[in-house]
Amino acid sequence: MGVSLKRKILECKSWRTNALLFLPDPANPIKQGLAIFCHGYTAHKGDLLTWASRLSEEGLPTLIFDIPGHYMGSYNEVESFEEFSSFSPLLFEEAYKALFQEFKELYPLYEHYLDPTSLKLVLGGHSLGGLLALLASKLPLFQGITNKTLIGVGLGMGLQKGEHVFQSSFFKSTINLRGQLVSKALAPDIVFPWIKNQKDLIELENQKIHLIVGEDDIVVPKDGPQRMKERLESQGNKVVITKPKRLSHHQPELAASYIKKVLKEEGLL
Repeated sequence: MGVSLKRKILECKSWRTNALLFLPDPANPIKQGLAIFCHGYTAHKGDLLTWASRLSEEGLPTLIFDIPGHYMGSYNEVESFEEFSSFSPLLFEEAYKALFQEFKELYPLYEHYLDPTSLKLVLGGHSLGGLLALLASKLPLFQGITNKTLIGVGLGMGLQKGEHVFQSSFFKSTINLRGQLVSKALAPDIVFPWIKNQKDLIELENQKIHLIVGEDDIVVPKDGPQRMKERLESQGNKVVITKPKRLSHHQPELAASYIKKVLKEEGLL
């Protein structure tokens, strides 16, 4: 039968958004884990298609979802930035519940895999999505799951001084267009300072974190992944950086093979 897809609507507070579940064939061995991924700013879940398809082909049930207010994924509006900052990490909880329930129904012989003490959970995303995954890992629902792997593709600390790289003259025309692909409440001049602030203030402990950033990524500063690694390691996390030669910030789909390699090393595949 191969991998099957299932559509879901995730509901969080007043939000509704689209998700796709990638479910391995029950006739084949199923891995002892779940994976959930989120896209980057102005993008959509289709950017993560290769991630989900590769992992589900290996037997790992995977879910990808759209952030509301991102028109490439849906036309669901975000009315205020306060909604966005409060609700976005919570979408990982709703995604987990949806994937958890589907796993129970489709793979009854493997239901014991879902025990929080043995489940292997992957939370990750691209750029903004990776940051949201780190923030989501602190939610109460995930605290009881001891074996978590967090993945941030195209994620690192930003420039230490000055404007965000997207605000430079080089990117001006690009960001003018992309700014129209999101709700007004998510305009670049609102979102970028928040992202920087969240990276500067993030507090995590006892997590396994993989940062995958291409050497040709011109959005993340060259020292951005290392500075994030040092910050997170100072809080007691285990952080590993992978730096492919070719992984442009705007081609997150190319990260699939590196994510697969990371999860094989972690024993999930």
